[in-house]
Amino acid sequence: MATVVLPLDQPSNYKDSQARLDRQKQHDALQKSTTLYIGNLSFFTTEEQIHDMFSKCANPEDGGGVKRIIMGLDRHTRTPCGFCFVEFYTHAEALASMRYVSGTKLDERIIRCDLDLGYREGRQFGRGKSGGQVRDEHRQDYDPGRGGWGAQAQRLEAERRRQVEERYADVEQGGPVAIGGEEWKHALAPAESTHKRVRSPDDEDDGSRQRARVDEDTGRM
Repeated sequence: MATVVLPLDQPSNYKDSQARLDRQKQHDALQKSTTLYIGNLSFFTTEEQIHDMFSKCANPEDGGGVKRIIMGLDRHTRTPCGFCFVEFYTHAEALASMRYVSGTKLDERIIRCDLDLGYREGRQFGRGKSGGQVRDEHRQDYDPGRGGWGAQAQRLEAERRRQVEERYADVEQGGPVAIGGEEWKHALAPAESTHKRVRSPDDEDDGSRQRARVDEDTGRM
């Protein structure tokens, strides 16, 4: 009889690009793996929260349990960046976590679990150019659980701010600046002097004498 429901404890087809194993050896290693890769975590999820959730699939009475948790960190800031490794003592506990924990919510995020070949030193750091995970390099949306905007969007915003700062720097130094609307008329018009010359009594006498001479020449009284 054909299987109607896909088994929930099967590893994905993901292959670690840094693993020096061919596909068959990787498959065989996963059949005995006691390590899980946990993805789509919030940057603010703590190790204690992860331990509490995955302990529900542990069997301490049979010599099992959560052996250790390795939090994924940003290479530069050494802060959590949305993934971790959970090591159990038995393979059965790792499979149980894939069945019952993967696809559930932790910190209002649907987390995913996958069998892993095993933790090695250095794998706790993100492989993205900015230090975090590669997926956050290309993310264009705003996700508060994963630190806000993706790295690419942050770079675009930083470039926009740099251009704005350069434009204002040009204004302060008397250089050209891009303006719109009717403002260009005022920007190009020469400034009116605020120091106007005040008319003096001599100016008024000169004006009266000039009008008198004109009247004499024309014969007007």
